[in-house]
Amino acid sequence: MKSLVFIAAFALVATAGYAQQRTLTTNGGVPVGNNQNSKTAGESGSVLLEDIHLIEKIAAFDRERIPERVVHARGVAAHGEFESYSNFASLTKAAFLGQKGKKTPVFLRFSTVIHPSGSPETARDPRGFAVKFYTEEGNYDIVGNNLPVFFIRDAIKFPDMVHSLKPSPITNKQDGNRFFDFFSHVPEATQMLTFLFSDHGIPKNYRETNGFGVHAFKWVNAQGEVRYVKYKWTSQQGEKNLTADEAKKIQGEDWQHATNDLYQSIYKGNYPAWELSVQIIKPEELDKFEFNPLDATKTWPEDLVPSVKIGKMILNRMPDNFFEETEQSAFAPGNLVPGIEASEDRLLQGRLFSYFDTQRYRMGSNFQQLPINRPKVAVNTYNQDGALTNRGAKGDVNYQPSVTGDSYKDNPSYEYARTPLKGTTLQRAITKTLNFKQAGDLYRSFTEKEKASLIRNLSGELAGVKNKGVQRKMVGYFYKADKDYGTRLSKALGIDAVEIERLIQDLALAD
Repeated sequence: MKSLVFIAAFALVATAGYAQQRTLTTNGGVPVGNNQNSKTAGESGSVLLEDIHLIEKIAAFDRERIPERVVHARGVAAHGEFESYSNFASLTKAAFLGQKGKKTPVFLRFSTVIHPSGSPETARDPRGFAVKFYTEEGNYDIVGNNLPVFFIRDAIKFPDMVHSLKPSPITNKQDGNRFFDFFSHVPEATQMLTFLFSDHGIPKNYRETNGFGVHAFKWVNAQGEVRYVKYKWTSQQGEKNLTADEAKKIQGEDWQHATNDLYQSIYKGNYPAWELSVQIIKPEELDKFEFNPLDATKTWPEDLVPSVKIGKMILNRMPDNFFEETEQSAFAPGNLVPGIEASEDRLLQGRLFSYFDTQRYRMGSNFQQLPINRPKVAVNTYNQDGALTNRGAKGDVNYQPSVTGDSYKDNPSYEYARTPLKGTTLQRAITKTLNFKQAGDLYRSFTEKEKASLIRNLSGELAGVKNKGVQRKMVGYFYKADKDYGTRLSKALGIDAVEIERLIQDLALAD
């Protein structure tokens, strides 16, 4: 009720300036004479099909919803700007980072990952943190989460992972038996599950959460030199999370509390801000770590790869229309600008295709022509036609190359960086898995209160797993991360410690 009162109050303020009456029209701009009564054959007769306004109004209503995102369906977004702290041309030729003080418009969408669009924002779930930069060289997207790692390292597992986390196809309910069955075969998920079932799994709101690019990307300078980078957005409001009990209380009062918090803060002029930092390593340093730096289930320890602050983002304006901007916004890791390229991260490589593909399915092949997705610079392409195209293309030449002087030309200075290759094609897991070490480091970094909360949350979910083999295998993974972690978890579940030790021996090769 509190949120409805706020939204209604704002609506009154927003419309107060429109004292002058404006004539209602059809979608074609034709004035409407009567929007209250259908055209009928006499007072008691049937409604006439020739009532074009009626037909258009209902037909448009029937089509108001586009397919919901399979993941990240529940979201809220805001406009803002990013300011570069320095000239980083020695590291990347990306123009928006090439000058100190340079400002770039941005659009940031927060989201929950697994739950549907109408779900409570208190759900235990990673939070999406997707930023679109409208640069002078086209759009650049950093599409990440509020947690620094992910569940899997190979995109081929992604559909199965999401299916296991989504509701059962029989009961339409989320079921721990299903997702723990899946994760009992995915030891690399141990660190992400530790994050998720800690209090980090329920951020207090969107303003007080950090963001991560998760993947490694390549920065390339004008000389073709390559570095690998990882991104982190640090909230200038601080990071705050909710315990399970706090989340239950808030959900009973306001199930869209995080959205309301963001709207109210920006409307009051309390503009939230984040600093962007990067960790940087050279290609020849990739093999010096005990883990694979291109593995999305791993972080780069700060003591080995310190962060460098590169800029600041401020959100200062909410969308004028939720559907046109927030819902139709389309982010993709494949939106890259010159000077920034994808790394060989296996999960990222799959996302390069998947995100563009799902946006085409949701909104059609010309989704990039929608105002919220349209670059701020001219688009010179010979891609043509398709539903709802609005490029305004002119001329007889719609192909390239051409002898005509006014045709578009490619520019060799924007070619991709060259990457040395060796070996043969194969289908095989990476060699440096190190599935449990960072999960143990994470557990040991928690306070006693945070550890107790983690054990309570995780054991509460695992207690409902009917297959005891799956339950024990999951406990074994956490035991391998940290002995105290696994011991406390097994005790909470009533599992004999000797049994877990025996299981650990069976899992000796899992890492």
